[in-house]
Amino acid sequence: MLRTLPVVVLSFLAVTPVIAGALDAAAINDAAMPAKPASSDKPSSSIVKLQILLDRAHFSPGEIDGKLGENAQKALSAFAEENELNLDKAITPDLWDKLALTSDGPAIVDYKIMEVDLRGPFLKKLPAKMEDMKSLEALSYTSPLEALAEKFHMSEALLSAINPGKAFDKAGETIAVANVIGQQNSIPVARVEIDKARQTLKAFDASGKLLTFYPATVGSPEKPTPSGTLKVTAINENPTYRYNPDYRFKGVKSRKPFTIEPGPNNPVGSTWINLSAEGYGIHGTPDPGKVSKSTSHGCIRLTNWDALALSANIKRGTPVVFLDRPGEAIAPAQNRPLAKSSRM
Repeated sequence: MLRTLPVVVLSFLAVTPVIAGALDAAAINDAAMPAKPASSDKPSSSIVKLQILLDRAHFSPGEIDGKLGENAQKALSAFAEENELNLDKAITPDLWDKLALTSDGPAIVDYKIMEVDLRGPFLKKLPAKMEDMKSLEALSYTSPLEALAEKFHMSEALLSAINPGKAFDKAGETIAVANVIGQQNSIPVARVEIDKARQTLKAFDASGKLLTFYPATVGSPEKPTPSGTLKVTAINENPTYRYNPDYRFKGVKSRKPFTIEPGPNNPVGSTWINLSAEGYGIHGTPDPGKVSKSTSHGCIRLTNWDALALSANIKRGTPVVFLDRPGEAIAPAQNRPLAKSSRM
C-alpha cells in the first residue's frame, strides 16, 4: 500500500546536461536530469519527459505542461514512496532510472491529424457563467487545439510550443505529441482512497496494491466533501449536468433547476462517477490546469482523461474512503439515495 510523504520542492542531481532552452521532440526524448533546479513556472524538456513517464506509470501529474508544479511533485513523491526510493532533498539517478524503466518507447511521437479530430462541432466561446451554458446544444471543445491537447494529456501552451508553425486545424498535418495513448491500467479497482488534505486520489486492487495515483480537487472549506466511506452507485460518460438551486452556487442567480448538455466542457467534464451521498461524485473538469489548485462545490474533480481512466476500471459498489487527516481510521458514512443533481 502507498504510504504518504509531504510534497517537497524538488531539486535535481545532474547526470547529463541538456541543451538549455530547447523544447522540441528531440530535446524531450533525449533529455536527462537537468543541471539546474527545475522551475515551477517555466517549461523544460526534462520535465516534459518526467511528466510523460509519470503519466505512463499511472502516477498522474495532471496536465502535462513541462513545469515542475504542485501536481508533478505530488506524483513524483508518490512514485518514490511506492518504490521505496529516496526523495528527501533531490531526485537521484536511481529514481530517474526506475521511472524510465516503467514503460517503453519515446516520450514524444509524431501524430497525423485526422478528419475525426476536426469534426467538431466546436464552440466559438465557452460561457463563463453556468446559466449561459443551458441554451447550448453541447458543451464541446472550443478548437481542434484544445481537443488535441486533451487527447494527449497536454496543456495547449505546451502542445503549441513544441509544434511551432503547425496548423492544428488541418487534416494530414503531422504534429509532435506526448506518447501516452494506450498506457491505461486494466486491473479492476477494489477501493478508492481520497485524501482531503493532500488533494489526491488513489485506487487500489483487491490485494491492497496501488494501481493509480491522481491529483484531485477535493471540496472547499465552504462546501466540503463527505467523510467516511461511500460507494460507487453509477458511472456515466458524457453526463448531462443538472443544477439544483438549493446548492446556491456563488455567481448563479437562477432559483429554478436547469440542465447543461454533455460535452468535455460541461461543468462536470466528460465522466461522472456517482457516489452514495446525494449530489456527490468523482468527475472530470473543463479546466484541467486547475485540478488540485482550486476548490470544488464538494465533489472530487480530476482531469477528463484521469476520470475516464478511473471509470474504466471501477464498478458499482466499489468503496470510496475519504481521509479527513492522513492515516486516520474512518467509520463508514450512511449511504443516501442517488442524486438527481450534482454539486461539482
